Amino acid sequence: MERSIQQYIIEHRQEIAKGWLDTMKDVSAEPLTNVVSENVYVSMNSEFLDIIFSHQTESPEHFRTKLEEFIERVVKLGWPLTYLTRAIRLLRKVILELLMEDEFARDDNYVPMETVQELELWVEPIYHELEDIYATSWENTINLQKVALQELSAPLIPIFDNITVMPLVGTIDTERASIIMENLLEGVVKHRSEVVLIDITGVPVVDTMVAHHIIQASEAVRLVGAKCLIVGIRPEIAQTIVNLGIRLDQVITKNSLRVGVERALEITNRQIISMEE
Repeated sequence: MERSIQQYIIEHRQEIAKGWLDTMKDVSAEPLTNVVSENVYVSMNSEFLDIIFSHQTESPEHFRTKLEEFIERVVKLGWPLTYLTRAIRLLRKVILELLMEDEFARDDNYVPMETVQELELWVEPIYHELEDIYATSWENTINLQKVALQELSAPLIPIFDNITVMPLVGTIDTERASIIMENLLEGVVKHRSEVVLIDITGVPVVDTMVAHHIIQASEAVRLVGAKCLIVGIRPEIAQTIVNLGIRLDQVITKNSLRVGVERALEITNRQIISMEE
């Protein structure tokens, strides 16, 4: 009875592993070894190969779990999907080369098509499952990073009792404006703020939409019982606001955070004084 490809791989596992690891060493791994040591890179290659071989002996559920855990680490390291897919292609190449030297090959070292097809049937499910798991893991990581960035993109920072600052950096679109509003209102209640300073020093462009969002945020703060100051109004931003015909009559504005903090202290019946010797 002829051996199957899977039997052949099990019987020649050590030869296949040695050939594959040697081949992987010849592949330029500089982008990958920039984040881990050479020893860790080699160790991860060995672990990846062990997981692939376990596809023959483990249950589908156990195999997928092991592959998910490995790929999660790969994604966190920032290694691309091409690292994994190239590894699979090279493994296939190594197995074919060994088959050409073995009894699976004909006299002219030609591997029969049915043997090649059997090898493909073994490789393809692993290949597709790998792509599916990597895509899911990558998407989950991106979503987590997006949430973290959103939380950091509009922080409300208490600087004195009842005085908080929200420094804004970068462009403000509708989605981010919604986050700003949410963080602002929750923060005002949480920190029992009497005065909130919205610092737009780091906002490169203030157009009609951005100004509208800022005015809305200021009005919302007023409705929950706090005063809102907009600070960081640079000359070019002031000119843009005037040219656009945007009215800020109901909003206190200051040209810098320092001046804004002084005004916030006045509103809360405090002031900064110099201590002389």
